[in-house]
Amino acid sequence: MELTPKSQSVELIKQANKVLILTHTDPDGDAVGSVLALRIALQKLGKEVEAIFYGRSTDYSNLSGYSEVQQAKLEASNDLVITVDTRNVNDDVKLGYKKNAEARQLNIVITPSKGTLLPEDVVVERSVPKFDLLIILDSPTLAMLGTVGEEFPTLFYDSPTVVIDHHATNSYFGKVNWIDMTAASTTEMLVALIESLSRNEPLIEEEIATCLLTGLISDTGSFQNLNTTPKSLTVAAQLVAAGARHQEIVEKSRSRSLKTLKLWGKALTKITVDQNARFVWTEVTDEDFAAVKGEPGDESGLIDELLKTVTDVDFALTVSQDGSSINGSLRSVAKNYDVSRLARTLGGGGHLAASGFRLEGKIQDKRDGLLKSIADFQNKEQAVRNSALH
Repeated sequence: MELTPKSQSVELIKQANKVLILTHTDPDGDAVGSVLALRIALQKLGKEVEAIFYGRSTDYSNLSGYSEVQQAKLEASNDLVITVDTRNVNDDVKLGYKKNAEARQLNIVITPSKGTLLPEDVVVERSVPKFDLLIILDSPTLAMLGTVGEEFPTLFYDSPTVVIDHHATNSYFGKVNWIDMTAASTTEMLVALIESLSRNEPLIEEEIATCLLTGLISDTGSFQNLNTTPKSLTVAAQLVAAGARHQEIVEKSRSRSLKTLKLWGKALTKITVDQNARFVWTEVTDEDFAAVKGEPGDESGLIDELLKTVTDVDFALTVSQDGSSINGSLRSVAKNYDVSRLARTLGGGGHLAASGFRLEGKIQDKRDGLLKSIADFQNKEQAVRNSALH
């Protein structure tokens, strides 16, 4: 009988000794909680585990292992690997070297028995760290992992990869892809995974439970978003029973820095409601960050805490400048409005109730085009709804 993706994931993890855990760049609460929970669980099982965050994240220093993972870097070995494309020459290639002591150089000589090698046939790169298994959590695409793919291009081909995710937009880029679109968060999925890895006694204790509940609370908006299910609440109760520090998580999610509150104030003065396209939106520019001595990420929570409370619209949008890029966040306001469909037309993705996208450029240059694209999308959606009524 063929194993399910979950069972395949469990078996690969059991067989692996050295594991690398990654998630999407600029990790949110679900990504952070997933990585830290699985890291602790695998370490308890005696495995050698590396876990790395790329980009910025909200401060989750209350979670066990956060500081170590936040500071960790994937280091290449000291080996240099020379890869030669021999498709245009005979496979019989001689390799030698000459030392130039005076110039302190080592000349490596590659001589084919037939044909000619060109410089573009030879690639030199640092050796990629070796792992028995790569586990990628809460990331729908390989590109969303950030710069790790550019730094170590062969990493994902040298080791088997398990992808565990709950996004409908997942591109199934792993060897094993366990994708559960009914799950409210990736941490919700990991509860069952970690239970399956347990041996004589349960692995889920206070620290793991706190990490898992953090992700669940983050992705459900404290169980207020439309993706909250009866299973989500059951899992949450299970985690609290296992020792999750629920009150600490809630207090952490509500705490805001002075810079964040000032940024929210600036953004609130720019709130605009497009009555025809039925959405509310605002922006946070470079000038806004500079005025409060803040940085990208300090605006976190604006859309969930304030914008999506507006009534009589389909969704809320915030756009914030992040260097040469623009981060867009979308949240459903109207019941059953699927913001992920809009996000996909803008090159992003996510969930029915919460999605995002990223554009290259400055807000002032992209604003009009973005708003027009959204209005066009909404008009088409309305036309479809109208035709369905007739």
